[in-house]
Amino acid sequence: MLHLEQLAELLERNREAARTQVREFSIGGKPFAFNSRPAIMGVINLSSDSWYRESVCLTAEAAIRRGQVLVAQGAEIVDVGAESTLAHAARLDDAAQTSKLIPVIQGLRAVGALVSVETYQPAVTRACLEAGANVLNLTGADRSDEMYRLVAEHEAAVIICYVQGGNVREVGEFDLRADPIPMMRDYFARQIEIAQRQGVSRVFIDPGLGFYYRNLQDSAVRVRHQMNVFLNTFRLRELGFPICHALPHAFEYFGEEVRCAEPFFAVLAALGKTDLFRTHEVPRTRAVLETLQVF
Repeated sequence: MLHLEQLAELLERNREAARTQVREFSIGGKPFAFNSRPAIMGVINLSSDSWYRESVCLTAEAAIRRGQVLVAQGAEIVDVGAESTLAHAARLDDAAQTSKLIPVIQGLRAVGALVSVETYQPAVTRACLEAGANVLNLTGADRSDEMYRLVAEHEAAVIICYVQGGNVREVGEFDLRADPIPMMRDYFARQIEIAQRQGVSRVFIDPGLGFYYRNLQDSAVRVRHQMNVFLNTFRLRELGFPICHALPHAFEYFGEEVRCAEPFFAVLAALGKTDLFRTHEVPRTRAVLETLQVF
């Protein structure tokens, strides 16, 4: 059970980190004030393998409609992915991914939505940025210098995801032996240096809590890890850049109320000073964040 005393101890040990301010910037002409107001990213999945059924759109027309709904519900950015991150999901080659993604990007940009694209493939990244994508949600570490160079060339932003492996589809076991924050801080510091060397100035860092590591299949272990990282997120803000979190599901605990899981985790993420919330449940998450801001 999480207790108030644990939160007090965490804050006492890290008071300097808790006071840290992060860089604020504009994306596609829209300014973001992360230090005073968190932002929301809605999700569209173009893969039938994605298990969060409410987010799955199997045609470009359906995806564009959902994107417009997400924006109306409060999403400042819409994240689109063509390949599920589930271990059993089919892999798509570059051509298959771009054929799904390009019409959706173009349609959403035509109605003024800011678009993020989730991929770890350079060719897909180039095609999507050329089509108007504003953000690369980078779910891999391989060839990162090339990916950052593409982001810089198109004056886009990048979400750098923490991945213990070449990409999100090739992860093994997560190192749970110690406090994960120093490992993540070192990883992000290296990646930020590479990104800045390639000319990238708009950066988010994402601890990658939605990735399917083999030793995080036990629900209690996984949720404990997720809660721990959420509450310690503010320590990563010392790197100077805003933090993005993909809110998880904890189906084993929420069961038929699984659509309430992401808003629950949003509370923990907000306490940890998350700046960008990636969620399938935009109106519920927005209501949670607005309620917290009343205090």
